[in-house]
Amino acid sequence: MNEVTRQIPGYNYGEPAVARSPVTLEQLQNLKVSAGFTAEDEHYLHLAGPVLAEQVERIVKHWRANIIAGIPHLARHSRNLDGSPNPDYLARSNRRFEQWILDTCLRPYDQEWLDYQQEIALRHTSIRKNQTDGVRSTAYVPYGDIVAFVAVMNETMKDYLAAKGHGSDEVIRMHRAWCKSLHLQMALWAKAYMDTGEASRDF
Repeated sequence: MNEVTRQIPGYNYGEPAVARSPVTLEQLQNLKVSAGFTAEDEHYLHLAGPVLAEQVERIVKHWRANIIAGIPHLARHSRNLDGSPNPDYLARSNRRFEQWILDTCLRPYDQEWLDYQQEIALRHTSIRKNQTDGVRSTAYVPYGDIVAFVAVMNETMKDYLAAKGHGSDEVIRMHRAWCKSLHLQMALWAKAYMDTGEASRDF
């Protein structure tokens, strides 16, 4: 499996400390059916993984430095409470962001993956945000902002998927699979936000 090779602070995929998902594998399967996510999509995500593996740092820099940094209500979530930059926090979370791209493409969507979806979601809510890196930043990231930014991630991913010379049909299928996966993940994250009551705030 292609992975970010350097040690990633706070990345504990498959470890006992990871939160257990309240969603069952049967419910995940139902969500896949609802999203039209099929074995073919799994195949094209696996094809996309090696395409993106050498680009993850560039992709996350694009999202974080070129887009999010220019949107104050998004940028504040990786800064100190007074709005000042926290380069170490940003760098650590960027490494996990990069690995998330690879996990989306290359990990089997099994119990460990399902559990880590819950873990990631909780790290965006007031339950676990800031704990992983021991920082003082915003209490949580509004769920609406996360869902809205998915549109940006999906749109910008097209060029990166096309960067290794695959045919247009393969690029379209890889991109379609990527988009379906992000819809699945947002559906899974919604549970954590609903449990905290934070899904309906900031609107």
